[in-house]
Amino acid sequence: MKPDLSERPNAHWRSALHEVIFEAETRAGKTFDVTLICCIILSVTAVVLESVGSIRAKFGDLLYLIEWFFTLLFTFEYILRLFAVRKPLRYATSFFGMVDLLAIIPTYLSVFLVGSQYLLTIRILRLLRIFRILKLTEYLSEANVISTALRASRRKISVFLLAVFSLVVIIGSLMYVVEGEENGFTDIPTSIYWAIVTLTTVGYGDLSPKTAVGKTFASIVMIMGYGIIAVPTGIVTVELSQAARKPATTQACPECSEQGHDIDAVYCKYCSARL
Repeated sequence: MKPDLSERPNAHWRSALHEVIFEAETRAGKTFDVTLICCIILSVTAVVLESVGSIRAKFGDLLYLIEWFFTLLFTFEYILRLFAVRKPLRYATSFFGMVDLLAIIPTYLSVFLVGSQYLLTIRILRLLRIFRILKLTEYLSEANVISTALRASRRKISVFLLAVFSLVVIIGSLMYVVEGEENGFTDIPTSIYWAIVTLTTVGYGDLSPKTAVGKTFASIVMIMGYGIIAVPTGIVTVELSQAARKPATTQACPECSEQGHDIDAVYCKYCSARL
C-alpha cells in the first residue's frame, strides 16, 4: 500500500514552504510575493538600462553585477519552488514554471552567446502573479474565461491557419506567374512573402505588382484580407460567450501549483489532488 505523503517527515516543511512561496493568504506569503515582484521590476529595469549605450558606458559593470545577483536569486527561488511542490516536473512544465525557467536562462546563456542577456525582459511575464497576490479574484476569473475560450477554439483556429497557409502559397505562385522576375517577384518564396504581407493588410510596400493584371489580383487579395482577419476574432468571440464565468480563488494546488480553482473546489481540476 502506498504511504500517505502527509506522513512523511518532510511533509511539514514542504507544506510550510509551499504556503510561503505559492500562497498569498498568509502574511509571510504575501510578503514573499511582494518582495519578488519588486525584484522582478528592478531586474527588468536594469536590463533595459543596460541596453542604453550612454548608461552602459558609465554603469555597465554595476548593471552587470545587478543582473547576475537577480539571476542567482531567481535561480534559488526556482529551486525552492520545485522543492515546495510534490510533483516538480508538472510545475516545471506548467506556464509559470516555464516562465520562471526562461527568466534565468538568458544570463547563463550570455556567457556563450553575447547579447542574449537582453532576453531577460521575459521576466516581466512573472508579474502576472500580481492578480493572485493582490487577491484580484475577479481578474483571475476573467483570465480563466479567456484561457478556456482559447483552448476551446484552438482546433478551429488551427484549421483556419492551415487554410490560410494553403491560400498564400497559391496566391504567391499565381503572382509569380503573373508578374515574373522582371517585376521583383524573383521566386515563389518571395511571392509568398508578398501574399502574406498583402493578405494580412500590413502592406510594407517593398514589393508591389507592376502589371494591370497583377494590380487587379492584388486588389482582390487585399479585400479578401479584411474578411480573413475577422474569422479568428469571430471564433474566439463565440467561445468567450460560451465560457463559464465562475468566481475563482487565489489558492494554488499543493501538488502541481496550478491556480484558478473555483471557490467551492475541493480537488484540483488539473491533477485531482486535494486542495
